[in-house]
Amino acid sequence: MILHQELLEIIYCPECRGTLELTDNFLNCYECSQSYPMRDGIFRFVDSEKYVGNFGFQWNKHKRTQFDTPDYAPSETFMRTMGLDEEKMRGKLVLDAGCGSGRYSDVVIRWGGRVIGLDMSLAVDAYNENLGELRAIAVQADLMKAPFKDQVFDVIFSIGVLHHTPDTKKAFQSLVKYLKPGGLIIIRVYSAYLDDTFKMKLSNFYRRFTCRLPKNLLYSICYLAVPYYFLTRIPIVRSLAGRLWYISEHENWKWRVLDTFDWYSPRYQWHHTYPEVFNWLKESGLVDIYVSEPAVTVGGYKPL
Repeated sequence: MILHQELLEIIYCPECRGTLELTDNFLNCYECSQSYPMRDGIFRFVDSEKYVGNFGFQWNKHKRTQFDTPDYAPSETFMRTMGLDEEKMRGKLVLDAGCGSGRYSDVVIRWGGRVIGLDMSLAVDAYNENLGELRAIAVQADLMKAPFKDQVFDVIFSIGVLHHTPDTKKAFQSLVKYLKPGGLIIIRVYSAYLDDTFKMKLSNFYRRFTCRLPKNLLYSICYLAVPYYFLTRIPIVRSLAGRLWYISEHENWKWRVLDTFDWYSPRYQWHHTYPEVFNWLKESGLVDIYVSEPAVTVGGYKPL
């Protein structure tokens, strides 16, 4: 577990890199006079969700929908597929960059890691509810201007997040400086290998409008995914629908609604290739770079 006092030792003012002092539930910077509140046990370095309000909405609606259970552990399986395991996490200080409600941080804790969850959205409230009680700490901040000192984390991972920022490459590069020498950073972003398909082109066209809809309205529309699963058991319907749109076909109806909303609600949603992302790590001076599944997953180490 990580304590607030330990967190105070590794953060600084994201505006001027000045030292912060906690007084009456406010972090005060005496160099630039910025003040950041601690509300509901969470340090908050942004005063709005900016372009990620959809994620705060969805993760507070689905606080534990995708969490592992004793009988079904998709998050742990996903992380192992990416190349993360107990050996890489045990006893390490880990940053979950774009933590959502904490499904992957939960795995890190079970593996013996000490984790800080960073998110710009109000998903941090769901994270704190799920993983608080001194198990993990959430920080609400912009990951492209995070409030951490340089070289403090042993491991940084970001799963399905960076492509939802205005610039995926810059978002990745902004994280590297927080990694200790010898530390591992691994990211997973959306794949561009299906971008030329008719279905993907139509999906991107729909998104021009869906991401502008009121969140409650779009969320209600996504409930069409509940009966859609059963309709697509009919071969002719499946053949036609598979060409026209993306709607989640997960067996769990809550996952179907959540995944469909997650696809159509983000303002930004970039797709990338392995060579493209591999070069980001290379340009950042990382070594022992490796690619993994699912596409597109790439990791590397900061030189000692």
